[in-house]
Order: sequence, then structure tokens, then C-alpha cells
Amino acid sequence: MNLANYENNVFINCPFDDEYVELRNAMLFAIYDCGFIPRCALEENNSGNVRFEKINRLIKDSKFGIHDISRTELDDENSLPRFNMPLELGVFLGAKMFGNGLQKSKNCLIVDTKRYRYQKFISDISGHDIKDHNNEPNKLIALIRNWLSTVSHRTTIPGGKKIIERYTLFKQDLPEICNNANVTPDELTYNDYSLFISVWLKKISST
Repeated sequence: MNLANYENNVFINCPFDDEYVELRNAMLFAIYDCGFIPRCALEENNSGNVRFEKINRLIKDSKFGIHDISRTELDDENSLPRFNMPLELGVFLGAKMFGNGLQKSKNCLIVDTKRYRYQKFISDISGHDIKDHNNEPNKLIALIRNWLSTVSHRTTIPGGKKIIERYTLFKQDLPEICNNANVTPDELTYNDYSLFISVWLKKISST
């Protein structure tokens, strides 16, 4: 287990489909702008790694976790729901409950489209303060900012409105950033996008 960045790592448990990309991009920006490091299974592209083992390792390495349980629709092809998000949430909560002292310090933000919708499909997490983002990126940014500010007690985290303002500027600059990197916005990988955010934030902080 790599604990070097444990206090800064935020494990991301969210849908990976194209319909969720806008929310995921906002999530990544918010985490970086708050001074933390997003960790996600998409950061590795090694077919030799067993996916569940990779998820377990990322959870071990992360004090914080964001879990979006909103994807409950039936798959068009198989008419079955996706259970990856509830499973990974369960692993994270299990690590907090049964892990060692460091793992017990874990803290997570659970989000859904509507605040009490989860009671219809995963009622066992009743008692957790589930937040709703209503599929609105700016609302998700504000939720992440307020949660990280509260649980980390850091005084360096900017306000939600400031983060949203910077995210808007970043999106405006993204086509030029992509052009300079000889890629198009539609072909950006998770790691490309993460790198561009990190570099852009460092650049504006130095000006």
C-alpha cells in the first residue's frame, strides 16, 4: 500500500459511460482545485491488472471517496442494472469499519440524482447523508467543495463559486490546450484531462 498521498487521495467511484463525462470532468476539476488528488480506475490501462484488485488498492490508498450511486437504469442490451458503484461503495465502507487505524479515518461523500431516491434500491445505507446533484455539474462541484472543506479542516480551499468560475474558464481554454497538445477534445483520455487540469491550475496560480 502506497500511503505517501493517503491524506490527499480522493477515490472516485462513478459511472464511466459517455453520458456521465460532463459530471466526471466537473468532479475532477473540483478535486484538483481543492488541493486533492483524484484516484480512479481509469488512470491505469494495464490489461494484466485484475480490475477488482486495482479498485481495492485505490481504496486502500485513499482517505477520501466520492461515490455516485445514480446509475440504476437497466442496460439497453441486457435489461440489467450496473452494480459496480454499490459494490465499490461497500468495499470503501468495509475498509473504514474493519480496517486498521489509518483506514478507519476514511470519509466519503455519497451522491445521487435525487436525495432520497436511494431508499428504493439500496436502503441499507440509510443513516448516511446522501447528497443530490440533480445531474448538474456546478451543483456537484459545490457539494464536493463543501464536503472536502468540512472533513479536511483545510483553510486553503477556495469557495464553491470561485471553483465554478475557474472551471468555466478552463472549459473555455480547453480547445486551445488540446490544439497545442495535438489532440482533439473528443479523444481526451482520463489521464489527458487530469494532466490538463493540473497544469492549467498551476499556471493560473502563478500569474
